[in-house]
Order: sequence, then C-alpha cells, then structure tokens
Amino acid sequence: MHILQRKILEEAREIDLSKCGLRKLGALVGEGHPQKIKHHLEQLQKGGYVKLNDKKTRIIELLNKSQKDENSRLFKLPILGSANCGPATMFVDEKIEGYLTVSRSFLDNRNPNNLFIIQASGDSLNDAKGVIGGVIEDGDLVIIDSGKKNPVNGDYVLSVIDDVANLKRFYRKDGEIRLLSESLLKISPIILDEKDLQYLNYLVMGTVVRVIKNNE
Repeated sequence: MHILQRKILEEAREIDLSKCGLRKLGALVGEGHPQKIKHHLEQLQKGGYVKLNDKKTRIIELLNKSQKDENSRLFKLPILGSANCGPATMFVDEKIEGYLTVSRSFLDNRNPNNLFIIQASGDSLNDAKGVIGGVIEDGDLVIIDSGKKNPVNGDYVLSVIDDVANLKRFYRKDGEIRLLSESLLKISPIILDEKDLQYLNYLVMGTVVRVIKNNE
C-alpha cells in the first residue's frame, strides 16, 4: 500500500472524512495535488478499504477490511528508492520499488503508517554505532519514520537538499545544521546555515528507526 493511502486510512479512523474534500484531505496527509489524492482514494476503494461518493472525491464509509488490516500482526512497508550516505547525488521520490513485510513487534510499537524504507548507497555511515540493527552500509535497507521530522541532536536522519536525498547524523547549534558522517573513510560533513534553508529546499523526511542488513 502506498504511504499516502496509509495516511488517508489513518485519518479516516480518527475523524469523519465524509465532508472533507480533496484539498482538505491533502492538507491532512501532506499532499498538495488534489488529483493525487483522488487517485489514491480510488485505489483504496478498489482494494475494498473505503466507499467513495459518486464523484470519487470523498470517503463516505470505512469498510471492514480496513479494521482487519489495522489489527494485523504483519505490515508491508513500501521501499521508495535509494539515498546516498556520502555526497548527495541520488534523487528520492515516491516511486515504490517494492515492499518488505515485517511483524508489528519488529517496529517497536511505532505507527506503521508513518514508516517507509529507503536503500542506502554509499559508505559515510558504515561506522555508525547508534543505529538499531548495526552500521549502515551500501545496499542496506533503512526504515524511516516520517512522523518524526523534527530531529534532536544525535538523531540519524533522511534529509533532502535541492530534491536530493542523503542519510546523515543530525546536529543543530548556533544557527547551523551539521549533517555528519560516521565512517571508516574520511568524509566531510554537510554544513548548512539556517538562514539559507529556504533557498536550498532543505527538509527532513524522517528519522532512522533501524537498519536491515542486505545479507539478512
């Protein structure tokens, strides 16, 4: 299931969306394009999760399948692509490349609707001692919590600079953001002045939950 569909279902379980149009629903789940919201509503209806109005623009009923999935012990987390652990040279988007099935306990009681997976590319976190599951090496799968976009110092984050993704350790001090490597190699950090963030299109997509080694 696409991450936006997960978010829509999560909202539908919390509030009545029958009077919520495409734009308002988009604002709730962080998507500014109404046609994308409509597409995912239609996919949810095809999958038997919701019933829509005739124009397919509003959820008028949450179907039983949604509740059954919520109580499931297994979840399919979407794999969205790759992120460079060294110089920021690889793009990230919402194109799903596959799914990884995990059990609820594996997620440490985190909300699965906020989780997605990205594949690490590079070596700048191959000596990271603070990640559950081990260091992050080239080809490893990294679970990201998109619900935590305000990291504290020391968090490992997936961030985007000018539409390019990278995995680093986050620190903020005296008006600067430092994205640090923890590597057996000598790799320079990325240093950003907070006054420049709006021009760099910088954002944090989420924090690292754990790594799944590519040999497991």
